[in-house]
Amino acid sequence: MLRILFGEPPRQDEGELQEAMALMERYLNVVRKQMDKQGDPEHYWRKIEIWTVGLKTSLDELEQSVYASDKFAERVTKRYQAEMDDEELDDYYRHVYFYKNGFIRVFSILDKLGTLLNTVLQLETEKVKHRFSYFTVLRQIRFKGSHPRLAERLTALKDQYGDALQRLRKRRNTEIHHMNAEMQDDLWQRHRSLSDKIKLEDIQANLQDLQDGFHMACETLLIAFEELCKLEK
Repeated sequence: MLRILFGEPPRQDEGELQEAMALMERYLNVVRKQMDKQGDPEHYWRKIEIWTVGLKTSLDELEQSVYASDKFAERVTKRYQAEMDDEELDDYYRHVYFYKNGFIRVFSILDKLGTLLNTVLQLETEKVKHRFSYFTVLRQIRFKGSHPRLAERLTALKDQYGDALQRLRKRRNTEIHHMNAEMQDDLWQRHRSLSDKIKLEDIQANLQDLQDGFHMACETLLIAFEELCKLEK
């Protein structure tokens, strides 16, 4: 959808994105067969279907945000906002918009997946923590011990991307609970030297973290839905 902003054709899914989308669609087929077979009087499978469709939509939106953030960043050549003309400043703010949208969606996807896994695997994480995150669910999978291979693979993936996730989570928490990330950066720099121009944050480092978050989301979905499909065979 967003590629039209750059005069490009729609995205053709490939790699881990394509695999993740295909696995979620495969699981949806399983879920719909269960609804047809059982009638789903309690609307359990309908709820699972809605959550899975939501995950597909969120992953699509995350990929688009990562792509658009990177494309607008390519147009930013200055290191200080004061040196930018209006056009470059607009591109910088567009980059920031999609960058923030991206890192928020990384954790949104993980938490939605956590809710799905908690329900399907009957983990009862809500008894441990009323409002839980994906990472709480992952700890609960390990604690329950009923899906050791799933717990091992998801934990290894979390650790692999741990540094990038930590930085993204700090940005996400600042954005949601305190102030906009770029405003916090401005405030910190002004505190250091009131006379200096405001230097931009490291855009390429931020984009790399966002790319890592996207890859982690894709790979996490792949592992989780492989397991969910096996459970319903």
